[in-house]
Amino acid sequence: MKYKLVVVIREDLELSCGKVAVQVAHAAVECVLKSKKSKNIWLDSWLREGQRKVVVKAKNLRELYELEFKAKSLGLITSLIKDAGLTEVPPGTVTCLGIGPGPEEVINKVTGSLPLL
Repeated sequence: MKYKLVVVIREDLELSCGKVAVQVAHAAVECVLKSKKSKNIWLDSWLREGQRKVVVKAKNLRELYELEFKAKSLGLITSLIKDAGLTEVPPGTVTCLGIGPGPEEVINKVTGSLPLL
């Protein structure tokens, strides 16, 4: 079985490349920490397979919330990232959503139709 972690970034915020990189890193780290805490067996498999990560984009906050709901309903780890607001966006702005690590076929049910960043 193949495993991956996906981060969905909001394209309506028009973040700089550096800001996107940092937000994606926050989401990935948070998802891994949540997976480790829940002793998620998928984490070990993902680590052994090389820690595949994919970044895709969502149109807006509403779509991000819909994706989060769907991912949770499928039993996937999620992490919604809210920015501290020190640079490009106001404090508390939701910038991205991390999903996984988990089985590719399950995550694809949530993010498979989204365009790559």
